[in-house]
Amino acid sequence: MLTLAKGRYQARLAESDADLEAAQRLRTLAFRGPDAQRLDADDFDRACTHMLVEEVAGGRLVCCFRLLRLRSGAEIGRSYSAQFYELSALAGFDGPMVEMGRFCIHPDLHDPDILRVAWGAMTAWVDREGVEMLFGCSSFHGTEAREYYDAFALLRDRHIAPKRWLPRVKAPSVFRFASRLRRKPDLKRAQAKMPPLLRTYLLMGGWVSDHAVIDRDLGTLHVFTGLEISAVPPSRARLLRAVAG
Repeated sequence: MLTLAKGRYQARLAESDADLEAAQRLRTLAFRGPDAQRLDADDFDRACTHMLVEEVAGGRLVCCFRLLRLRSGAEIGRSYSAQFYELSALAGFDGPMVEMGRFCIHPDLHDPDILRVAWGAMTAWVDREGVEMLFGCSSFHGTEAREYYDAFALLRDRHIAPKRWLPRVKAPSVFRFASRLRRKPDLKRAQAKMPPLLRTYLLMGGWVSDHAVIDRDLGTLHVFTGLEISAVPPSRARLLRAVAG
């Protein structure tokens, strides 16, 4: 069983229905708010491996995410992301892939070590499974694209997917930032508005779709995000593996 302990936090794989329900409760709080009427749960949960990050003292769950392993791009249609993006270009990816989804941190906590431990645990799992591409949906809070124009302009200028992997539009409601935005990004404002998970993907060489999906169920905007493991800069890979080790 994969476990990782660093400082105040430890990461482990979910082992029971109680663990899964705890992850679903945290997701509900993070994505739907404290007054949500239903648990954040779906059919993908049973097909996924779930990673939990907890406080060492007391065991409080502070972060979770789920991992769906695919043998290659030929199985991309099984992914959660395939509901929202036309991903036929990725069907030609030959190596093992994993979709990381429903990543969330307790909304009351802002300790960067939580994200660091989560990525360390993910790195250990990816290395163990021989994964060659990591992908998923990276979410911006809210559904008003205007709030994130600088962030989207920065994505347009620096981080659009290579043409051979570029996701196409499938969802009925999208914001086509790559073609619609004409502004030059304010870099400081763009970085401030970039979700921490997406920021980490990009630091490692990740790329995004050329449009954002407007997800009114979760109240988010999200972009498809991909990362070829072989493209991670060696210095960044060493840092992640130092945490994972």
